[in-house]
Amino acid sequence: MSAPAAPREKDLARGPSDATVHPASYLEDHHRSNHRLYNDDIAPRDGHGTWGTGNLFNWWMSAWHSLGGYAFAVGLFALGLNGWQTLLGLSLGMLVMLGAANLMGVAGQKAGVPFAVFARMSFGVFGANIPALIRAVVAVAWYGIQTYLAAMAVKVLVIRVWSGAAAIDGAGFLGLSGLEWICLLALWALQLLVLQRGMETVKKFSDFAGPTIWVAMLALALWVLAQADWKLDWTTHFGGEAPTFWGGAVLVCGAAFSTLSYMAGPILNFADFTRLGSSAASVRRGNSLGLVLNGIAFALVSVVIGIASAEVYGEPVTDPIALIAELDNVSLVLVAAIAVSAAQVGVNVICNFVSASFDFAHLWPKRISFKIGGAITAVLSIVIMPWKVYSTPVLVNTFLGGVGALIGPLFGIIMADFYLRRKQRVRVADLYTDGPQGVYHYNNGVNWRNVAAFVVAGAVTMVIALVDTFSDLAPFSWLIGVVLGGLLSLVFQDRNHPVA
Repeated sequence: MSAPAAPREKDLARGPSDATVHPASYLEDHHRSNHRLYNDDIAPRDGHGTWGTGNLFNWWMSAWHSLGGYAFAVGLFALGLNGWQTLLGLSLGMLVMLGAANLMGVAGQKAGVPFAVFARMSFGVFGANIPALIRAVVAVAWYGIQTYLAAMAVKVLVIRVWSGAAAIDGAGFLGLSGLEWICLLALWALQLLVLQRGMETVKKFSDFAGPTIWVAMLALALWVLAQADWKLDWTTHFGGEAPTFWGGAVLVCGAAFSTLSYMAGPILNFADFTRLGSSAASVRRGNSLGLVLNGIAFALVSVVIGIASAEVYGEPVTDPIALIAELDNVSLVLVAAIAVSAAQVGVNVICNFVSASFDFAHLWPKRISFKIGGAITAVLSIVIMPWKVYSTPVLVNTFLGGVGALIGPLFGIIMADFYLRRKQRVRVADLYTDGPQGVYHYNNGVNWRNVAAFVVAGAVTMVIALVDTFSDLAPFSWLIGVVLGGLLSLVFQDRNHPVA
């Protein structure tokens, strides 16, 4: 379908000085019929956004406050770091992450479109299906895994408060007991219900879920500290002998960029949320408060629990569910398990569910809405049997590690293209135009130059992530991918092609 008549020139482009232009009105008139690129769910923001600083602060609380966030933080001890080195690495990683989150967050707020639509600038209106599909695959896999982990937390709660639960925890089907299936499907349905009610409900649930886990984390911290007689050894290296000064510095840097890699996926599709931001300033403030202030506080409590649990059990406990199960107060178990489960649902919805739903809607706008994309995500998350994926480290490292290694090059290409090449200018109307006159049409809708940059940079990062010879560089695969992808994008660019 060729594009309809172009709208007024003043509506076409947004740059640093015209971020308040909102083109939804003319898109409804001129582009609604273009079902190859447009539906109501992936349309640009209409009017000023409703997500303020507080909402984004809670978004980051939901993103960090999870079983995975704790397990990742405490898992850094295995690299050979002691307590203060682990906290330093986590803190440095969050500071670097703040820069990346501000880049993508402000870009999303300025353009007012979901991530997959935003990627059309760099990859073409049809070529953007490449980053959309990659992000969707990663999101579906982690969505299933996180749902399974949350279900196990609920199982702990049920067994502690209902003695008859043990009777249905034995018989199994496809690797899960009857009780585990009940817990899994209950959380699966709850998350689907949240998403089916739209982004405003997602915002409200995020505002609730993010803070709730502080109840459980503080309770666990106080309990395990009491068990350890309030002793904390910040200098013990749980992963082996103490490294040299320079070896320790390398390990701290590796921990920092591993932290960034842990959140690389949500940062890539951060525009799905910040497109609803009320202003660029509110995005930056929300990131600073939620990511740096709250993130470092959560890291501190996680490290304290890890060190204290090592004092009690001989090694750091990476699974907070195991600690919850040890609590000797049923009421405290109830509160802690509910808080952890709510937080787990929160992180799953905002970091995985929303992204995959938008990405599937982008692949076929005519047939797939945001809600249908959510249903597809939910079904696939069960089909892949995430409990088997999670229990197979080789599969996690090979598949998810390999696909995840492609996130860095995508981020580098899109950010270099938007900030360095286009100088933050975007023709929003052309993001929904499939005719050759559209600036993002390129070659039949695909920017093959950036596709080539992605293939080269992605091949390098996958080798680094998956080949044992380069294991020392693996923690830096995201950074290498960002730099290499961005540089190749600028080198391969067509200087005769208009940027806006």
